Amino acid sequence: MSDNCDQGPPGSKQCQCTMPHRSGELTVFGHFIYLDGVADFNSYFHQDKSPRHCRRDEQPLEPGADGFLKREHTLVRPFQGVGADLWDFTGSTIVTGTHIRLTPDHQSKTGAIWNRIPCMLRNWEVLIHFKVHGAGVDLYGDGFAFWLTKDRNEMGKVFGSKDPFSGLGIFFDTYSNQNGEHAHVHPYVSAIVNNGSVKYDHDFDGTHIQVAGCSAPFRGREHDTFVSIRFVNNRLAVKLDIDGTSEWRHCFDVDGVFLPLGYYFGISAATGDLADNHDILTFKAFELPTDETSDITDTALLNMVPHAKTAEAPRERTEDKPVGMFQRRSTSTIFMFLMLLITCGGIIFFLIKRQQANAKKRFY
Repeated sequence: MSDNCDQGPPGSKQCQCTMPHRSGELTVFGHFIYLDGVADFNSYFHQDKSPRHCRRDEQPLEPGADGFLKREHTLVRPFQGVGADLWDFTGSTIVTGTHIRLTPDHQSKTGAIWNRIPCMLRNWEVLIHFKVHGAGVDLYGDGFAFWLTKDRNEMGKVFGSKDPFSGLGIFFDTYSNQNGEHAHVHPYVSAIVNNGSVKYDHDFDGTHIQVAGCSAPFRGREHDTFVSIRFVNNRLAVKLDIDGTSEWRHCFDVDGVFLPLGYYFGISAATGDLADNHDILTFKAFELPTDETSDITDTALLNMVPHAKTAEAPRERTEDKPVGMFQRRSTSTIFMFLMLLITCGGIIFFLIKRQQANAKKRFY
């Protein structure tokens, strides 16, 4: 490994380190690993862990810095050949050499990508390079979802995927359907762990069963946007890099999340009356170190029912409090109603005055 380690942009936590490789030069930069040539990623990571860190006075690269890239769960450009054949592309999905477009900026579209290989990793991290954009300025939707679920490649109403689902769903919701007491600023990122028995409530943005969530303005950015989804020892953490500063910010970090082995990775997106382009540029999965002291067998994890201790308990759907007639009407409707009253009042006043004038004439 070279002793030189160049720092990234000022104020960032990233740096760049290079080392010779037998079939090219491997460069670790920021969040992702780029290779000029052909190499065995897994062999590289297992041989020497030191290249994944910068000089002693620098912060280690993260996320993905302490993991082994799993090519069977990874999808990178140009999305052809080995790797791409382990994924299904469904619905309105369009694959180009630079990105995968799950939905175009048109109404009523659904698209998805699904990994064909079940995930047998106890601890893992997924890094997604994504872009959500479109012609809409104030109105756009609906968003996309990351999945680790029992069933795969089944289209449905939850951001283009099956409802109900069994497993983990992380939702990148760009349109607010809820304006009541549980409303939050959109775009909104939230996680739900479902055992397959509870349906997603679009009218309330799924908040009645969510594990955690945060507001994150990831839509319509000119720069690159990334998300890190990390699951380690029953702890689920989501971080975002959406500000163009090459720095991660926490969205949520919750303990007590239990996910089975043998489920499938996927991403889906949907548009309705509103629309957006939902693009995936890379999907990288890493295996993270496992707690050797755990006494839970793989068989037990295969048969586990997904659940989360911190999830809100399912509850009956509570409608927003009713409001008065004038509160429900738009400003333009109220204005027209007032104008009609004024007009009618003017006509009545004119008729009364005319009748009084005619009555006076009869006395002369």
